[in-house]
Formats: sequence, C-alpha cells, structure tokens
Amino acid sequence: MLQKFQNIFKIPELKRRILFTLLVFVIYRVGGHIPVPGIDARALGEFLKAQQNTLFGLYDMFAGGNFGRATVFALGIMPYISASIILQMMGTVIPALQKIQQEGDEGRKKINQWTRYLTVGIAAAQATGVSIFLTQIPMTQTGLQVVPHPGIGFMLLTMVTLTAGTVFIMWLGEQITERGLGNGISLLIFIGIIDRIPYAFLDEFQLLRQGLRQPLTELLLMAIIFATVAGVVALTQGQRKINVQYAKRVVGRKTYGGQSTHIPLRVNTAGVMPIIFAQTIMFVPQTISTFLPEGMIRDWLNTAFTRESFTYLSIYMVLIIFFTYFYTAVAFNPVDVASNLKKHGGMIPSIKPGKRTAEFLDNILTKITLPGAIALGIIAIAPTIVMMNINVSYNFASFFGGTGLLIVVGVALDTLQQVEAHLLMRHYEGLMKSGRIRGRTRRM
Repeated sequence: MLQKFQNIFKIPELKRRILFTLLVFVIYRVGGHIPVPGIDARALGEFLKAQQNTLFGLYDMFAGGNFGRATVFALGIMPYISASIILQMMGTVIPALQKIQQEGDEGRKKINQWTRYLTVGIAAAQATGVSIFLTQIPMTQTGLQVVPHPGIGFMLLTMVTLTAGTVFIMWLGEQITERGLGNGISLLIFIGIIDRIPYAFLDEFQLLRQGLRQPLTELLLMAIIFATVAGVVALTQGQRKINVQYAKRVVGRKTYGGQSTHIPLRVNTAGVMPIIFAQTIMFVPQTISTFLPEGMIRDWLNTAFTRESFTYLSIYMVLIIFFTYFYTAVAFNPVDVASNLKKHGGMIPSIKPGKRTAEFLDNILTKITLPGAIALGIIAIAPTIVMMNINVSYNFASFFGGTGLLIVVGVALDTLQQVEAHLLMRHYEGLMKSGRIRGRTRRM
C-alpha cells in the first residue's frame, strides 16, 4: 500500500494537483480564523452550543465551524449552492435558459457567470439577515452579548465582510476544480466537516472517562457509524450495466467496431448533491422566521423545523428523493446518450436505436434511482433519529449525525476515484485492490 501512495507523487500532474488542493485547504482554514469585527465569538459559540439540535448548529457544520467562530467565512459556500439550485431549476422551466445550458462549453460558461452574480446577491441578502439576527440574540447565561455595539455601522460592515468571504470561498472552490483534484465546492465542505473529527473523538473519550457514557452505548454508536459508511460505499458503487454492441465499420483498410461493452447506470448518479440541496432548502423556514414578529407563525416554524421534529425529517426525506431524481436528470441525459450511440454505430440488443433506446435508458434509470433515493434518505436521517435518543457531544453529533458523514464518505470516494483514474491512465497500479472495482472506476 505504501508503494501505491508513492506512485501518486511519481506523476507530475497528479502531484501538482494534490499539492495545489492542499494549499487551498490551508488558505481556507486560515481564513476561517479571521473574526468579523464587532462580534463576540465566545458569546456566539455559547449560543450555538445551546442550539446544537437546530439548523443553526447544522449551518455551522456546513460552514466548517466558521459561523460559530464568527469569522469572515461565516456564510460558507451555501449561497453559491443556493444560486446553483435556482439556476438549474429555472433551466427546467425556462426554454431559453435550457437552450443555453445545452450549448456546451459556451453555455456552461454563461451559466457559471450568472451563478456568480446570483451568489453575490444571495450572500448579501443572507449577510444582512445574519447581521439583524445577531443583534437580536439575547444575552447568554454567562452575561455575554453577541454584538456589544449594534447599529447601522455594524450591519453594513458585517454585510460587506461576509459577502466578500463567500465570494472568496467560491473562487477557491473554482480554482480547486480547475487546477486541483476533485470538485472544489464539495471538497471545501468536506474539509470543514472533518475538522471536527479530533474534537468529536476527544469529547467521547472524556464522556467515557467521566463515566457519563456506557461502553455498550459507545459500541452502538461505532456500529452505527460503520453501518452508515458501508451503506454509503455500497450505494455509491452500485450500478446497473446496460450491454451495448457496436457494428463493424470498414474505413480504408481498417475495420472498426464489432465489439461489446456496456453503459454503467449508477444507482446513485446524483452523489451527495441531493443532501446538500435538501439541506439548503431546509434553511429557508428558519431564515424566514428571523424576520417575523413574535407570534404563532414564528413559534410554529421554530418548532416544526428543528432537526428532531417529524415535520423536518419527513420534508427532508421527500426533498432528498426529489433532488436525487432532479440531479440525475441533469447529470444523465438519455436522449444525448442514445444519439451518441446511434452516431457511433452502437445499439442495445433487441432495442431499436434512437428514440426507443432513449426511452429504454430513461425507464431503467427511473427504476434504479427510486431505491437509490430512498436509501440515500434513510442513510441521511437514520443516525440522526438514533442520536436523538442518545446523549452525544456537540462535535460528535455535528459530524456523525448522518448528513456530515454521508458527505465526507461520498466526497472521499469521488476524489479517490479521480486519483485512481490518474494512476491507471499512466499504467500504475491503483489504490483499490479489486480489478473489478478498478475497471469500473476507469469506465466511470
């Protein structure tokens, strides 16, 4: 195994990409310790610990702990994700935007540029809401005030600082995607979540040492973690292979085609994106409640959309299933695949090329996506339901509560597969021992 890791640094391009990604991680973590002027980070940290089972604690997890520390990166990358969701959903209902999305690289560049502009607007709006929210937080039990000197000056400074921080994070994510290794946005969320791992294990060790946690309970928690990881790996690697045959073509003196291959349809084509999208939508009710006056509607929103409520878990599950189908439709277009097969002389046995092939692929993908979407939702909420009945530390709950673990495992697998592809392309032995898995990774 040591030799396999050494092979990674024998490939100059892969070595540069890994080192660049690590450099961006360092910059991101350093920026996550620069505080916003005018905020008492200790008071905000106390408030968030008291709100660990609400969306405030969950938002802090996605922001890599920057929200709890009141840093310039407090909003994290969530405004960018929200902007991406809005434009992708608009593309399904606005023909002109859908046409731009289908224009290849030029269309993708336009959409990315519009996403950046929309990110700035969303970040500015969220930063304004955060500044108002921070001034309304009551004094903590230790007598600390989150904003000692509120006013219009504080609100403007906070809005500009947090918006600039989000734009900088967006730029860092794009740099990783272009010059680093893996999806930059997902990796920044990933690095922010795993930052809590040492603290989580330290907290659990302290609970065991103080006798506040029974060893049997700790073993149960570990079993839940391993079961969740195994489920995520199985869900990510599962696929349905569609056999494809290519007709023989004679070009000059050479014969092309006449071979059989397959199209791998993944059970979870969408990856971890449905979880991220669903979590973004679940922030909306709590955000709206901060602007409402005291009353029945505000109280209902705050009660119904806490993480332990049945309403929250039900809506969360439905959103995961919806976004799994939605993102799968965006990532895999059966019409384009069928068109490319027909263009290159390929066909699925017993299925006519063209429209019938597209309908066949769409039918198969719809059938395998449903159990994949349900499994994704169960993996996301099951650990949370279990931990609602077990007293766990703040850091442990924020990381191992289902969502965080799912994102970490999914992003780690995607990044590992990219490293594997680089190694195999240059005739090195991959990191995965199984030839079956290695071949599957190469085709993906």
